[in-house]
This record gives sequence, C-alpha cells and structure tokens, in this order.
Amino acid sequence: MHADVHLLLHGIRAAELQEEAARSCPPREDLRTQLGWTLIELGLRLIRQPPARAARIA
Repeated sequence: MHADVHLLLHGIRAAELQEEAARSCPPREDLRTQLGWTLIELGLRLIRQPPARAARIA
C-alpha cells in the first residue's frame, strides 16, 4: 500500500472515531453541573450533622 493511500485511510478512520466518540460522550457541562450539585448536597448534609463530641481523657 502506498504511503499516501495509507495516510488518507488513516485520516478517514480518525474522523469516524472522533464522530463516534462525540456521539457517545455526555456533554461535559451536564456532568460538571451534576457533580457540582452533588458536592453542594454533600456539604449541606455535613453541615446539618451535629459536631462529634470530643473524647474525654481521664
């Protein structure tokens, strides 16, 4: 196979793989938003818990 044909086929396959990856991955902003709200919820749960009592040393 000639090098220029190999390069052309490689470029076509790379473009196909990039399109497939773009379709299968969720939008990044949605993931960031979901993670952000999860961290906020976790922080609110930690705030609501009463502080642990310090152990008494005898």
